[in-house]
Amino acid sequence: MAEADPRPPRMSPPGLPLPDCVALVLQGGGALGSYQAGVVERLAESGIEVDWVAGISIGAINAAIFAGNPPERRVERLRTFWESAAAGLPWFPILPDDQIREWVHEWSASVVLATGVPGFFRPRFTPPQFATPGSAAALSYYDTTPLRETLDALVDWDLVNDGPVRLSVGAVDIESGNFVYFDTARERIDARHIMASGALPPGLPPVEIDGRWYWDGGLVSNTPLTHILDHQRCPMLVFQVDLFPAEATMPRTIGDVVAREKEIRFSSRTRQVTAERLRLRQERELIRRLVARLPEELRDDADVRALEVLADEYPLSVVHLIYRANAWEGGARDYEFSARTMAEHWHAGRTAIAETMANAQVVAANIIDGRSAAFDLTPHPRKREG
Repeated sequence: MAEADPRPPRMSPPGLPLPDCVALVLQGGGALGSYQAGVVERLAESGIEVDWVAGISIGAINAAIFAGNPPERRVERLRTFWESAAAGLPWFPILPDDQIREWVHEWSASVVLATGVPGFFRPRFTPPQFATPGSAAALSYYDTTPLRETLDALVDWDLVNDGPVRLSVGAVDIESGNFVYFDTARERIDARHIMASGALPPGLPPVEIDGRWYWDGGLVSNTPLTHILDHQRCPMLVFQVDLFPAEATMPRTIGDVVAREKEIRFSSRTRQVTAERLRLRQERELIRRLVARLPEELRDDADVRALEVLADEYPLSVVHLIYRANAWEGGARDYEFSARTMAEHWHAGRTAIAETMANAQVVAANIIDGRSAAFDLTPHPRKREG
């Protein structure tokens, strides 16, 4: 007799039956990461329990805080991190037009470049050009010692590694150039792994783990969606939180050009990955239907059995939650950590979940029918509450 599942029965919010696994996928994007915190807060308020969280760069930091705290403390700890990060800049008033707001936005980002971000990184006293070759000081402009202290204060590493939420974070092995995932399903994770995932050069220093050196996973792919899909073992609902949209309007100024270049570079072909995976699923469905129609005498053929194994998969629903920037946010949006901007990003994340839940019936139908599909249920361009 099979052993009983020790987990309590999954509770589903009204109108959205949850499959066996719910995953939260968090893209990199620096200061834009407070959008992800807003998503986390509203998911909890909506009664959606997450089983697996995966992140790159700032997404890895948010993911570690999520996995390393009990549900009742996650939002509080995320808010502590983001309010601390924003503490170095004042709370700006609402400004009369986008041009002035953009100027203040750029000024705020320049302050971050000069002074760093509290609890995250600080400028080095000695420029890297004058530091000892091979030292951390020679390989980056900023020191991330504050981030390690912050992570150790906000994250229970025993809960990360032994708790109910699976954590995966991606980084790049500098010497091999290979993308590597650290995953609590197969190894123990600590602050080093999170810092490695966010070690974006040349600003932040590489991180050493067991004799290998790592940089930010966003250098290869800014989303861990592929890792989630490669290890799917049951019906799954994925909330894919992207901080850079793949689509946007044509730039009109040089500031727009900088912003658009980053969007294209860091959107990491998320839609392309999703579309390709869904196309493969459609092809596998054709294989399954064909095999089911074969005569019984052919079903035991070794090649047919191999095809059945190849085509076997579980249904998947991917919900895209994409941050779409305000008119005044230019190319510095990923390192502008002012308190007002942090609060606005957080609010936008909450709004995205609210809009998604208001249209959740289409996702619910997909889950009930056991189909695979991707959804973007927020208005484009995004509307704001209030």
